[in-house]
Amino acid sequence: MSERIQKILREWGIASRREAETMITEGRVKVNGVVTQLGDKANAVKDKIEVDGKILSNDYRPRLIYFLLNKPKGYISTCEDPQGRKTVMDLLPPHLKSGKGIHPVGRLDRNSTGALLLTNDGSLTVKLTHPRYDLPKTYLVTLEGNIPNKIIQQWAEGFMWEGKQTLPAEITINKRSGNQTQMEIILREGRYRQIRRIAELFGYPVVSLHRKAIGTIKIASLSSGKYRTLTIPEMYDLKKTIREMSKN
Repeated sequence: MSERIQKILREWGIASRREAETMITEGRVKVNGVVTQLGDKANAVKDKIEVDGKILSNDYRPRLIYFLLNKPKGYISTCEDPQGRKTVMDLLPPHLKSGKGIHPVGRLDRNSTGALLLTNDGSLTVKLTHPRYDLPKTYLVTLEGNIPNKIIQQWAEGFMWEGKQTLPAEITINKRSGNQTQMEIILREGRYRQIRRIAELFGYPVVSLHRKAIGTIKIASLSSGKYRTLTIPEMYDLKKTIREMSKN
């Protein structure tokens, strides 16, 4: 599979995306003997990629890593932030923060907390972020106000939103307390800030949003700001789900 050169260099732990772009513009990267330009693509398996005259081989490639992170509030789900804000990569130790090609899979907005996958497996990232392979994600959400059951039903069944029908969602009311509604939502799609924007559309803004599971991978007792390696059963279930979805 062909990918942008800077993406390959990042995932192989050679450089960050921005550093890779600089290396390319400086003429330090070649593919099959030809100096590359920004936007060029290559196949990391089939093509001969050179950086500063050294050919990339599997000896360069770091071992594949799969982490579950419990993202705290206030962190950006990206590797770098031009505005200098804290990113989820700042929660990793220096030996993992750079040089391993680790990156977040998808996004969890700055004010939300909970489950976020980190990996340096580019192939898996492509599949997990493609709409076709969207895994069910479970959220604990607190809304401002006492949202009526008829709106909950409309939200759960799906409705036309921004020119596209939303997929059905599983919504369970956990508690109505004072002027707030606490509920659990299971989504099988991931439009930009979907829960927050729909809640605001209905007039019941989100007070807090916590993603507690991605598929069968659960936060459970993992402390905020901490990460752990995915277990073998979790990896098996994840890849099995992807295989099953690819048949549909």
